[in-house]
Amino acid sequence: MRNRILAAGLISVLAGSLTAQADPVSAEDFAKFPSVSSVSMSLEGDMLVGVVADPSKKGEQRAAAYWDLSGDIDTTKPLVPSNITPSSGKTKFYAASALKNKKSLWFTVQPYIGALEGCGEGKTTGSTKKYLQKVYMGNERIKEIDDLPNGRAEVGANKMMLRCFELEGETGIASTLPLDPTKIILSRASTKNGTSYFEHDLSNGREKFLFKASDTQQIEISSRTGEPVARTELEYDNGAWRQYISLPDASGNFQQEPELTTEIANRYTLNVIGKQSGTQNYFVATDKFDDKVAIYIYDASTDSFSDDPVFAHPEFNAGGMIFSDREQDFGAVLGFTYQGPVTETYWLDPEMKSIQDGLDAAFPGKHVSLRDYTADRNRVLFTVSAANMPPAYFLLVNKSKVAVIGSERPWMNEADLGESKFVYYTARDGLKIPAIITLPAGYTEGDKARGAILVPHGGPWARDSAGFDNSGWTQYFASRGYIVMQPQYRGSDGWGRALWLAGDGEWGQKMQDDKDDGAAWLVENGYVDADKIAIHGYSYGGFAAFAASVRPNSPYQCAIAGAGVSNLAKLGNEWGDNRIQRIVQGDTVKGMDPMKNTDKINIPILIYHGDYDVRVPIFHSRDFYNAIKNKQPGSKFIEMKQMGHQSNKWLPEHKEQVLKEIETFLNTTCGM
Repeated sequence: MRNRILAAGLISVLAGSLTAQADPVSAEDFAKFPSVSSVSMSLEGDMLVGVVADPSKKGEQRAAAYWDLSGDIDTTKPLVPSNITPSSGKTKFYAASALKNKKSLWFTVQPYIGALEGCGEGKTTGSTKKYLQKVYMGNERIKEIDDLPNGRAEVGANKMMLRCFELEGETGIASTLPLDPTKIILSRASTKNGTSYFEHDLSNGREKFLFKASDTQQIEISSRTGEPVARTELEYDNGAWRQYISLPDASGNFQQEPELTTEIANRYTLNVIGKQSGTQNYFVATDKFDDKVAIYIYDASTDSFSDDPVFAHPEFNAGGMIFSDREQDFGAVLGFTYQGPVTETYWLDPEMKSIQDGLDAAFPGKHVSLRDYTADRNRVLFTVSAANMPPAYFLLVNKSKVAVIGSERPWMNEADLGESKFVYYTARDGLKIPAIITLPAGYTEGDKARGAILVPHGGPWARDSAGFDNSGWTQYFASRGYIVMQPQYRGSDGWGRALWLAGDGEWGQKMQDDKDDGAAWLVENGYVDADKIAIHGYSYGGFAAFAASVRPNSPYQCAIAGAGVSNLAKLGNEWGDNRIQRIVQGDTVKGMDPMKNTDKINIPILIYHGDYDVRVPIFHSRDFYNAIKNKQPGSKFIEMKQMGHQSNKWLPEHKEQVLKEIETFLNTTCGM
């Protein structure tokens, strides 16, 4: 495949991205709903579904969209939805998934105020403000979107269990069973009641309860049969928590595998990610033998690992595997993924590699991701994106032509956004820290930015990606001349075991040193002046901003904390409803407690927090502000009305207000 693959319509869509402008991108441009997002294609390749900005509401609400691909596809013009279903009442679409048999799943949130009575995150007494997550089934052309059953078919389900699922349960797709024309496997998870699995018949909506995993178990499902193929569970044994993995023997009875058993305190990654067809061999992702996660073959008949990994990357963690779901080669390994600055795929399958190589050549310098594809590979849904290019959706037809579906944010120009750069810097104790830098728009090597913003991610057991940042926290400020650094500080997951474990018990201490050392690296390398640096973080990143404001010799002129943890003692006591999280992560949350050091506040801080946040309750921000408001002039606290913790529980006005408040704070109080 060559660059000729580009259709005329595709070129016209991208043309707007190549105009040589360099104007600051407005807060509204980041805040408003994406034009199109969460696009997926059915197994048969006869439809697409996605979430769009509702044209009947001038884009101020989101709607469910359906594209009919059952006939010939005209690739000379953009594909237009065949049907659009608006949101209803308080329900807000945020994601979609095409299935098969003309059916689709729709994921929504809706605001709720009421008593939880111990169900999920939130108050155990009185009323809680939060968002409920719901999943609906859509029929052909999404003419109807119906609520799914809430698990009444589960054996032993009582009224309280059903109510808890309604308030905090999550429904997902455990397997699409690609060889079955009508059935899929759905999972329904509740933090207190575990995860139940159901066979759902798309032809008539009937469900059958299959099996259940407790709140300390996880089950890997066969995509061919829907039966369990591996079970992971946590057990307290001889004074320590251990993780056990069980696999079925020749008779189908699950047996614990000694070589796949590990103490939680050691925190090895051990994930069964698939079974080798026709054998008792399993593919296991682990960092047991090296700092980075690699994929090995585990022989259950001999209880042994392969001497060498079947896939490993010298610098990054292996992510997972891609298996064929076609009848003629079902279960064959098509490729592996690894977690570089963005997730990349290493294709083994020659046909898929050819498609990837052709599209990479057609979009040089961009990240091309193959999302969905038919068995004959004649229809491939893919996205194209970059740090300075919002994701755009395309359909490859007959391996030769491309149809445009649309860009998430077609009103943005590449020239107004900054390019990204992946670097390593050395912390004061010698540990190598990865970082993603977003350069100011129009940056020329040797330029000095007007200022720098350190943006530590949440989690902290998480990581950043060098892809496009929908939040605006990087590109909004890059378009205004700032350089933005996202340090992958110790405690970050996905960059190797040594970096991950180095954060244990170091909240506000060595984890915080890593951010300060990143700021110093920017100064030493001439990117910014030392008196023009701020820190802004959300969730755990908000904790980092709180910590920065009370540590001595701060390299920052100011701090911005969004939905942050300020009180480590209370976090330890109220770690949330997820028992696995408490067992695995709870003991690592130790260090400097900002709430106990408010008398040391030495830089102004802007604090914002949603009143619908149950992941990090708003008292963390309110209590910290009340303790420092008379000690540090210029500090400010904003209570964001009807804003939850995760981004799917934000409204456009939330994002717009946050960006504008931060910009004003930087320009005035912070002196940037």
